[in-house]
Amino acid sequence: MNANKALITGITGMVGSHLADYLLEQTDWDIYGMCRWRSPLDNVEHLLDRVNKKDRLFFESADLNDMGSMLHIIQRIKPDYIFHLAAQSYPKTSFDSPADTLNTNITGTCNLLEAIRISETNPVIHVCASSEVFGRVSKEDLPIHEEVGFHPASPYAISKVGTDLVGRYYGEAYGMKVMTTRMFTHTGPRRGDVFAESTFAKQIAMIEAGLLPPVVKTGNLDSLRTWADVRDAVKAYHMLVTINPTAGEYYNIGGTYTCSVKEMLDYLLSLSDKKDITVKTDPERLRPIDADLQVPDTRKFQKHTGWKPEITFEQTMQDLLNYWRERVGSGHKYLSR
Repeated sequence: MNANKALITGITGMVGSHLADYLLEQTDWDIYGMCRWRSPLDNVEHLLDRVNKKDRLFFESADLNDMGSMLHIIQRIKPDYIFHLAAQSYPKTSFDSPADTLNTNITGTCNLLEAIRISETNPVIHVCASSEVFGRVSKEDLPIHEEVGFHPASPYAISKVGTDLVGRYYGEAYGMKVMTTRMFTHTGPRRGDVFAESTFAKQIAMIEAGLLPPVVKTGNLDSLRTWADVRDAVKAYHMLVTINPTAGEYYNIGGTYTCSVKEMLDYLLSLSDKKDITVKTDPERLRPIDADLQVPDTRKFQKHTGWKPEITFEQTMQDLLNYWRERVGSGHKYLSR
């Protein structure tokens, strides 16, 4: 009997690469990773030997904004499972490039789902939206459950509202097995250096290596976040598509440890032997508007699947800092962004 086939859009990202790791280890599926020809391969460097040997892992060049490439891949691979993770995923960039963000995340998702519909395949589909869809919520709405209204606070968040609704539409209108997730803050090794906790860890690693003066530059430190580990997140995504997948359903997923961005930074600083590091607000790192209360109610997803996060906040942050120490120590050059 042939193994199941899974397609991961955005396999070269933090989440996509960890999902590939998890599926290769925990299943016998063949994994097809969709990426653009110019996508950086840093996050999947450890997997390239398997790709070269065609050992259950295959890379496919395509672009969400090119409908033809989507249709070609779906018709040729005929995947049993699709994890749609590819996106313009950085909220701050979306303020500078709103149209590109909206096009990639909304129209790109539509292109993928339309290609699946036209090809008359019937995969189980995970569409990854974001907790950013909830945006600016009041304290009375905490913790945030699935029916809290959307109040997006960036073009990125607006694009993920579109992603969410497009996914649910295809599930309801065509009976396609589409499920949408709103994952709250998740991080760990391979986190992009434009995100707060990762840029802090990278700056600390560069300071320890003598590459930067002992000053960590920050944006808004007052936002409240509930932290999850990316390795728990990808386990949740696997459970999503394999445990009674229900067309058109939508779930909040996230961790259990909540603290402010400042408290997260203080913990990272406590892990460093350099005790002379100071903190300075950088106006360029501030968003015009911020989603400052991101605390999830995940009971719906946990009841449906039995999933729960297992990796502690402290372990996640230690692994993130050690990831950057290793990257910086290996001679890679980085911007101080």
